[in-house]
Amino acid sequence: MDVDISQSTVAGTAQAPPSKSYTHRAILAAGYADSATVRDPLVSADTEATMAAVEAYGGTVDRHGATLTIRGFDGRPDVPGDVIDCANSGTTMRLVTATAALADGVTVLTGDDSLRSRPQGALLDAIEQLDGRAESTRGNGQAPLVVKGPIDGGSVSIPGDVSSQYITALLMAGAMTDDGVTIDLETELKSAPYVDITVEVLDAFGVEAESTADGFEVPGGQTYDPAGGEYAVPGDFSSMSYLLAAGALAAPDELTVTSAHPSAQGDSAIVDVLERMGADIDWDRDAGEITVRQSTLSGVEVSVADTPDLLPTIAVLGAVADGDTRIVDCEHVRYKETDRVSAMAEELGAMGANLTEQQDTLTIHGGDTELSSAVVDGRGDHRIVMSLAIAGLVADGETTVGGAEHVDVSFPNFFDVLESIGADVRRD
Repeated sequence: MDVDISQSTVAGTAQAPPSKSYTHRAILAAGYADSATVRDPLVSADTEATMAAVEAYGGTVDRHGATLTIRGFDGRPDVPGDVIDCANSGTTMRLVTATAALADGVTVLTGDDSLRSRPQGALLDAIEQLDGRAESTRGNGQAPLVVKGPIDGGSVSIPGDVSSQYITALLMAGAMTDDGVTIDLETELKSAPYVDITVEVLDAFGVEAESTADGFEVPGGQTYDPAGGEYAVPGDFSSMSYLLAAGALAAPDELTVTSAHPSAQGDSAIVDVLERMGADIDWDRDAGEITVRQSTLSGVEVSVADTPDLLPTIAVLGAVADGDTRIVDCEHVRYKETDRVSAMAEELGAMGANLTEQQDTLTIHGGDTELSSAVVDGRGDHRIVMSLAIAGLVADGETTVGGAEHVDVSFPNFFDVLESIGADVRRD
């Protein structure tokens, strides 16, 4: 699907969707439990893949409005009767690959073309260290994957600079082993706030996990059991970043974004980034509301070591800001649904931006940039689509974003929300 966005101003109030990161973890945590209710989840293509995996392992997921009632497999996953298809969801594949290591038999996991190109080797090696069997059918560390358990726990050594999702997967499954799991990090942990999210969700489900001098550990023999049998998902700052950027670029009369309650989400750093760039922004943390107004922005240097999903948003802000915006520590952002560093360099370049791309740095020369209409490709990546749509709000003329349907992955009603706050959006 193509979407056309014309230069527009926005105003009013917009609600961010629930957090995808928390929803994935809450669904799987409920699967590890005997039963649990997940309130206010994000229901999207990615999280539906995690629901399907829970059912493949013997649980059931029933949706009633804004509530999921999940009967779990109580820490003892069945051997699936078919291949688990994780679709385009890297989070699903990594989290439920560790679940497969608990099953007494062989599990096969796969996904779409994009997911089958993403690295899984370090997680497979960790499962092997725990005396499970874990391999890539093509021998390249990528899906399809074959995993055989059950594992009893133990110690693993794993790099921390490829994906924090490996750590999350091992912590969540490790609580269900007899002996627990100790994780020693071989390299500095990237995207560390996502592990903080995991520990926060585990705590809400009554599971103990903690950091150590060398990494993390989770005792075995634990039980997933949230207080009152329920867990409520907070709003998503990754998705919120597009709305806040829209306000900073195109809301002369201010835009208020709701469901912005503080949490462990690293992507709440977008508020700090906007403040550093000079945005007129105010966060009422008690009310969970952020108000932002169109502002003159200046370029800054931003590390995305812990916030890889913010790179597309920051790149768009940098294209409009005065001076240079340098996004550093971004090599790991190349291993998402697409190579987001190159994708933003090429697509913003098609809109008239002047950028310099290096392996670990993307520099946007805002002073030399005038965004104008273009036909751009969302690269099958929800975050590329949404960021380019925000660029379209301030580009001269009409911007056409291809593959716009991929917003279903994390923000299914994104374009409805944009229209509701005044954006000129037309869908084919």
